[in-house]
Amino acid sequence: QVQLVESGGGSVQAGGSLRLSCAASGRTFDYYAMGWFRQAPGRLERELVARMYWNDGNTLYTDSVKGRFTISRDNAKATVYLQMNSLKPEDTAVYYCAARLLPGPSLHFSDYNHWGQGTQVTVSS
Repeated sequence: QVQLVESGGGSVQAGGSLRLSCAASGRTFDYYAMGWFRQAPGRLERELVARMYWNDGNTLYTDSVKGRFTISRDNAKATVYLQMNSLKPEDTAVYYCAARLLPGPSLHFSDYNHWGQGTQVTVSS
């Protein structure tokens, strides 16, 4: 059983920072990829923000967050982080972490089969 629990959301002013955490339990040694997604108000789909391959730490970011957000992990704690700096109002969304266990595509929300409950991030101008 895979469980993901996010924390660290909140409200900040533009230019501020937040760090999201995703604590994983269960079959962590089986993870192929971990992703951070977000769903902005009024949007139908969750957007990939950042992704990390579990075995080699390779990362990928959506263009709008490159240079501002960093995904990282602590293997000992089985926790994945999303450090968000220089936040903008357009970053406002519910942020989710997700895990994919088997090798394969990992860019779309439908590629992931394990999800956390989400954490709200609100950036005011």
